[in-house]
Amino acid sequence: RLLCYFPAADHPRPVVRCLYLRRCTPAHGGGAPVTSAESENRAFRSSFWVRNYLTEPNTELHQPNLGFYLPKRPRLLLLHAGLATGGGPKPNTNKAAKSMQAAITTVASANPHLKPLVSSLRPSPPHRVRVHPPRHRPSTRASAMASSAPQELTITRPDDWHLHLRDGDVMATVLPHSARHFERAIVMPNLKPPVTTTARAIAYRDEILKALPPGSSFVPLMTLYLTDSTSPEEIKVARKSAVVFAVKLYPAGATTNSQDGVTDILGKCLPVLEEMVKQEMPLLVHGEVTDPHVDTFDREKVFIEKILAPLVQKLPQLKIVMEHITTMDAVNFVESCKEGHVAATVTPQHLLLNRNALFQGGLQPHNYCLPVLKRETHRQAIVSAVTSGSRQYFLGTDSAPHDKRMKECSCGCAGIYSAPVALSLYAKVFEEAGALDKLEAFTSFNGPDFYGLPRNTSKTVLRRSPWKVPATYTYGLGVIVPMSTGNTLEWLPSDQPEE
Repeated sequence: RLLCYFPAADHPRPVVRCLYLRRCTPAHGGGAPVTSAESENRAFRSSFWVRNYLTEPNTELHQPNLGFYLPKRPRLLLLHAGLATGGGPKPNTNKAAKSMQAAITTVASANPHLKPLVSSLRPSPPHRVRVHPPRHRPSTRASAMASSAPQELTITRPDDWHLHLRDGDVMATVLPHSARHFERAIVMPNLKPPVTTTARAIAYRDEILKALPPGSSFVPLMTLYLTDSTSPEEIKVARKSAVVFAVKLYPAGATTNSQDGVTDILGKCLPVLEEMVKQEMPLLVHGEVTDPHVDTFDREKVFIEKILAPLVQKLPQLKIVMEHITTMDAVNFVESCKEGHVAATVTPQHLLLNRNALFQGGLQPHNYCLPVLKRETHRQAIVSAVTSGSRQYFLGTDSAPHDKRMKECSCGCAGIYSAPVALSLYAKVFEEAGALDKLEAFTSFNGPDFYGLPRNTSKTVLRRSPWKVPATYTYGLGVIVPMSTGNTLEWLPSDQPEE
């Protein structure tokens, strides 16, 4: 089913979004549309600007799998007068909307299976246009007022599939916060120096286990830091170790301690990636380009287009996790790929904050992370994807502790420390979306299923019991400021697993 609708005017250009959008040309002056060369017809879900797509000569919008088709009448979709192209007077938007309704009704008449769609189409004010699966959820306010609002949630013990523990005094302080709420965690390897070998990964794991609180059942799942010089043999050793569970790709210079990262993923690293396919070793991707000519807010989108999409096409059997996704482009890409081969982790900050949070009331260094927060439309797209019940998304906090002085300085570090508050914040997101019934799969099922690991058997209880987030956590000679510092959160997770 497809739904045409006109949401609030929160974007200056109208958008069409649908499944498997293909560019078509008429067959000898009429008849069924004929697809262009297969190289131009990759079936990736995406968003296409109407102005750039539908106003070109001999261009049609065709959805072969669902029987959806719009003829060469771009003005039917360009309802905003300022986007009308060509000469002549500007179109009357009410007439344009009615014409669009009539055009789609005509198409539906020729395709009976589309008739249920027609009743959901209504003329609307001249905002953007999208084609998107309909979603029906109760409003946040209605959910809060409902007398049946749950006071307690019992879920399978969660795992954190993207965690920074650091080392030394910092690790000794932050590790108990993660061990309290998570059974396992994928531990990032970007230390100084980075964890580039299996031997170093084993040693780092031993350091983590020694720093755990007594009686903790927390299990660190180690990763290797991919470099231009990593060898296929190291991948074989890593797989045999039963300690290393993935390899992390940092484009050189993309984020904290990434200076030793990859400079040529499809060239120098190709033999390693081919061995990872054989060993069924996942590649964890920090998805940003580092080209200084690319706008900071477009780095993820350009990475998908120039690196990730070609990589998936070249090695379709490689298991890939796109870490800490931040854009609608990432959502569309993940969902265009085969389930079980491409997935994504999502952080609490990218579900709750948009880029305004960096500047409200002055510069907010503790809301600065990489990839950087994006505009509200992207945040909404990620929330919609995560709370939909899709198995391609799972919890990854990207909890990244830094000393307060290193955040509040002339060149502050990127990273948000969320480990103590993450479960409370995820519950908040799912409750506001009316999707608490889907929280457990996101926190506890989708991750281990993707990695081929057993699900946890113990439970965690979240109780509706407001609690105030501490202003700081002290370590050694400094302090760390957590996400939502000083705020009161609604859900309180149990500190110990329950059988």
